[in-house]
Amino acid sequence: GYNPAAVAFVPISGWHGDNMLEASTKMPWFKGWLVERKEGKAEGKCLIEALDAILPPARPTDKPLRLPLQDVYKIGGIGTVPVGRVETGILKPGTIVVFAPANITTEVKSGEMHHEALQEAVPGDNVGFNVKNVSVKELRRGYVAGDSKNNPPKGAADFTALVIVL
Repeated sequence: GYNPAAVAFVPISGWHGDNMLEASTKMPWFKGWLVERKEGKAEGKCLIEALDAILPPARPTDKPLRLPLQDVYKIGGIGTVPVGRVETGILKPGTIVVFAPANITTEVKSGEMHHEALQEAVPGDNVGFNVKNVSVKELRRGYVAGDSKNNPPKGAADFTALVIVL
């Protein structure tokens, strides 16, 4: 579950713009919102203030690298570029990665996000990274990249999951 005291509830009208960017005079019954969490309190009267009060989640950089592939491209002059979101760990140029379940090992030559070079990619980053001596045909969507020296990912015959549908 969740703690309702830690959630800002804001009545809005997107059609009329009420309580979106500034407090509306059309809802005199609404006195504002207040959230209480271990990091402190926050309060406001409109949606933009509630969005600004959201704290970014902790990024698990201390865990082993896990980067599920969303796609793989062949880019002329660069080579094979797998693309995905870093879920845990850190991806840097020079890292020797293994792709599970195919067990393909290679070196990361470079990485970029939004067409800008990256020195490191952290959890939450959607990145493309260039790998050495691996063809596009060897990799596919769903493979998981991990650091070959730090608890590399492995294929599994089966697993147990807890699925929550909201």
